[in-house]
Amino acid sequence: MPPIKRRYLPSLGSFATFEIAAKHLSFTLAAKELNVTQGAVSQQIRLLERALETPLFLRKRNMLELTAEGVTLFHAVTAGLDTISAAVSVLAGDDTPQTVTVSATDGMALFWLQPLIDSFRETHPEIGFVVLASDADDTLRNYADVDIAFLCGNERCEIGENLHFLFQEIAQPVCTPDFLTQYGPFDSPDSLNGVELLHLHDRHWSADAIGWQPLGWPEWFRAQGAEWAKAPPALSTNKVSLLMEATLAHRGVMLGWHHMVWRMIDEGRLVFAYPAPITAGRGNFLNCKQKSMKRPGVAAFVEYVLSATKAQIEAHPFQPQKF
Repeated sequence: MPPIKRRYLPSLGSFATFEIAAKHLSFTLAAKELNVTQGAVSQQIRLLERALETPLFLRKRNMLELTAEGVTLFHAVTAGLDTISAAVSVLAGDDTPQTVTVSATDGMALFWLQPLIDSFRETHPEIGFVVLASDADDTLRNYADVDIAFLCGNERCEIGENLHFLFQEIAQPVCTPDFLTQYGPFDSPDSLNGVELLHLHDRHWSADAIGWQPLGWPEWFRAQGAEWAKAPPALSTNKVSLLMEATLAHRGVMLGWHHMVWRMIDEGRLVFAYPAPITAGRGNFLNCKQKSMKRPGVAAFVEYVLSATKAQIEAHPFQPQKF
């Protein structure tokens, strides 16, 4: 097919809609991001396919796939929109307000990310943040406005310019110093069965934005060659924040993820109840959009996160066990 003259190209808006639909492989999710109806997205795509005289999506039952032509157009449109965004940023000048938009799970955002943002803004008060946190919405990472996504899992993307490995996911029993004084010391894994073990409910692990292999008390005891007694816990919840609040209130022992409890360990608010961390073998990653890295605020924050994470790991060596 000969090149289409520029004046005969479909509207820029239809290409932008196509890019979002192709990114999600879902007209429904594209409509949600664009705040329009699913029918409006579908209609724009049909008009674009008609104008280009080629199908862009294979419409299968409950799913979409890009055709070969759709893949080619997706890469071209993404590159073109990135170029336009970069040019607009240059024209707007560096004195415009700088905002970094990040996505993460609830616990990651509250206990690991927010302290980093606070310390970063001590030297960069001109940079603001939008934090989109959810355990239930796994599409947040793909939203157009998200500059940086913090992910956990066994990522298949290649580590490089856009995806950075941060640290392994590691859990270890923690409690308050007062709780340890009153009920400890715990000299064997089985001795922990004699106190309240605050439990992260299975519903947490099946949430849409997580969906990982559980890393809880059954796995921890099994890694130690012991067995969890499964006594009714004082608290079982799908929210890490509620589990942390109960632990800080001296109500029991929880499995604390190292990256979420490091700061509280350093402050003396929590202590390790038993010297045996475990890992499920998955990692935490920082995924940054290439076009976002052209903005000084985003680039500065990414550099800060990588540097601060390296310092945290060096200050907190560990020898985790796999289960």
